[in-house]
Amino acid sequence: MATTGGRSPARTTNGDRSGRNVGRNWFVLVTGVLAAAILVSSGIGWAWVKHFDGKIERIDPFKGLDNRPDTGSGKDLNFLIVGSDNRAGIPKSTLEKLHAGGESCDCTDTLMIVHLNGKRDRATITSLPRDSYVEFPAHRDKATGQQRGPSKGKINAAYTLGGPPLTVATVEQATGIRIDHYIEVNFLSFVSVVDTLGGIEMCTPKPLRDPKSGLDLPAGTSKLDGVRALQFVRARYIASDPTGDIGRTQRQQKFMTQVLAKATASGTLTDPLKLKNVLDAVLGSIKVDEGMSPQNFLDLGSKLKNLSNSGVTYAQVPLKSMDHQVPDWGSTVLWDDVKARGLFQAIRDDKDLIAPPKADTPGATNAPVSSGPVPVEVAPNEISVQVYNGTATSGLGTRVHDDLKGAGFAMVGAPRNSTATDGVRTIIRFDPRWNRSVKTVQAALPGSVLEPVTGLGRTIEVIAGSSYAGAAQVRVGNVPTEQPADTATPNPAYSAKSGDEVSCKK
Repeated sequence: MATTGGRSPARTTNGDRSGRNVGRNWFVLVTGVLAAAILVSSGIGWAWVKHFDGKIERIDPFKGLDNRPDTGSGKDLNFLIVGSDNRAGIPKSTLEKLHAGGESCDCTDTLMIVHLNGKRDRATITSLPRDSYVEFPAHRDKATGQQRGPSKGKINAAYTLGGPPLTVATVEQATGIRIDHYIEVNFLSFVSVVDTLGGIEMCTPKPLRDPKSGLDLPAGTSKLDGVRALQFVRARYIASDPTGDIGRTQRQQKFMTQVLAKATASGTLTDPLKLKNVLDAVLGSIKVDEGMSPQNFLDLGSKLKNLSNSGVTYAQVPLKSMDHQVPDWGSTVLWDDVKARGLFQAIRDDKDLIAPPKADTPGATNAPVSSGPVPVEVAPNEISVQVYNGTATSGLGTRVHDDLKGAGFAMVGAPRNSTATDGVRTIIRFDPRWNRSVKTVQAALPGSVLEPVTGLGRTIEVIAGSSYAGAAQVRVGNVPTEQPADTATPNPAYSAKSGDEVSCKK
């Protein structure tokens, strides 16, 4: 899947290539960048950054890497964010409290690619499922020091086999995206940051319980301290969520939006004392390379100081199977190579993954076409639909419900309110087994985004967003497609949402 080229000069944080890079947790980047922005605007920024820079341990996760992807646009930056399962030095009593008392797998528990665009006004965060079945490039074995040839396995095992360098090489080969910086975090730093922020509010439409992580969260909104937050982002065995790692990455994305919201709304990053406590909690356990100098850190922060949830896009890697059985590896996650390549190419080209909805008239964002009924394969009266109001606008759910009913769909019940009430784009959640029926629903809702949910069942869920402008009429007829109708795929080919859509109600 990788797109490789000759080895290019490296680039620094300012936009030039740099061959060395960083180390620990998936929201350290966000917190650190916002913190740097505040430090820049204060008169003591340089002194503070120099002070905290002395606490950071350095590594080189790019050592020995060759045949790397090219530089893409040349101005964007890509960070590989790694949450490690390394428990060395953590007391047993603490691990038991965190429900992490088992043996450390010396692997990655979370992998995300954070892409900062060339203008530094948007960020895209792409989650890579930890059980993704990928190819490991040739590498030096971390345990024995011997040279190993290419092999295949779960992406989180790259860290076990070859440490950070093999993790970077594996991600680059699988995605074709050149990684500029590497960040890694352990359990304790995560807990410390959440507690320093005073806890994070999290919402869920249904109870979430995972005996392995210790998570026991009721439906509605709850305030999570560091321990409960860790349970939330690590949960993989929730009975009400059969999607496993996929559901977990979605919860992690939602959690990240809440961290951003809390940090900016509570004044944490504008209060010197609170900021110092956050930085102490974060930087005391991270590792960065020599190329990430205090000056580069300040420069990056100054360019990203206005970044907020509305400027962050969350993407999911398109999947072909969430239970691809492989001898010696068991159940793995298999990517849809064609669609995944489209996602990764868009990131390489520094494109915004969420295209602005087209409007037929000023002020309309998702206005339906008016050139007659849209031809579809499955009749609307054969499709069960449940509508949710994903906004704070009273009556929107009823409006969408009535519009779809008027278009002939079989409505299964009265419209309901979604837990999240700040959605912009209308989302259609569907079980991939009904991939032909969902095309009819999408045809009736121009501008909507598809979200496959394995195990959802026959009923298709419509979560109305604030850009909703009416439903289009559909009819059974000849469907112009570039592929067989029974292999319908989401449009766009990959799922991407803004931070505003992912977050809980403010």
